[in-house]
Amino acid sequence: MNATLHSSYAYCGQLTRRTAGNFYYSFLVLPREKRQAMSALYAFSRVTDDLGDNDQPVEMRRAALVAWRRALQRALDGAAEGRVLPALVDTLRRYGFSPAYLHDLIDGVETDLQQTDYQTFDELRGYCHKVASAVGLCCIHIWGFTNDAAFEPARKCGLAFQLTNILRDLEEDAAEGRVYLPQEDLERFGYSVQDLRQGLRNDRFQALMRFEIARAERFYQEAADLQRWLEPDGKTVFGAMTGIYRGLLNEIKRLDGDVFGRRVRLSAWRKLRIAGRWLFVRPASPIGQPHFVEAASLPLQKTRQDAASTKAAAR
Repeated sequence: MNATLHSSYAYCGQLTRRTAGNFYYSFLVLPREKRQAMSALYAFSRVTDDLGDNDQPVEMRRAALVAWRRALQRALDGAAEGRVLPALVDTLRRYGFSPAYLHDLIDGVETDLQQTDYQTFDELRGYCHKVASAVGLCCIHIWGFTNDAAFEPARKCGLAFQLTNILRDLEEDAAEGRVYLPQEDLERFGYSVQDLRQGLRNDRFQALMRFEIARAERFYQEAADLQRWLEPDGKTVFGAMTGIYRGLLNEIKRLDGDVFGRRVRLSAWRKLRIAGRWLFVRPASPIGQPHFVEAASLPLQKTRQDAASTKAAAR
């Protein structure tokens, strides 16, 4: 590993430790190489999100994302620059996930600059694929999987995580003019966007939140099938990660959906305890033979066709 690549991985690790509140603890259960790869993927996601979500005017944020996408493409073409992209491209070469998933993430963050609400759950689901499920599909390549049957529960897992984020950040997002809960759900329970922005707690809000929590729980249940298709390292990190995120949803449920006036979070000790349970568990060997990609033989300049089917399925 040359000095530039070593420095890039070091920076990604530092950024992950500093900002990946929920994910960092689950990464600890992985072997060093895979932990570094997950940090590189997280750092790319973090930088992308920060470029789209800051105090700059919308046009400046849009221009920054365009420049970031171009830098990503140059990196994929062999000219990786900056603190994050060298490690990211090295991770992609090692583990063979599609660059299209990285473009999907940028697409999703760009969506936030032009769309502030969603009419239907199917519409929201397409957005969640871009900002969460696409990253999950990268993750399973790093963790290792035995069969393409892993793809669908990986998508469901990303969806469950993003729905949890949406419920947790409901008040903060509404204050910034973004409402991710589908309009069809708000209408179903007679709860308006104005009610949400005012932080109105009533029976209609309680019924709405119970409905949304139950939906997220169903996706966690459907995502659980991913365990059977993962290699042992993947089983461990997946168990830790879903344990932490499911813990967040359980906390929202314990509050009966009342996320107003507080930031729902798990303590560092509780997250460490969840991850620790998996650290000392050596899961049984997965079904089938390990999925292996001779990553050096994969062209970095790939079309987005392979991810198009993923988007269609996510909708």
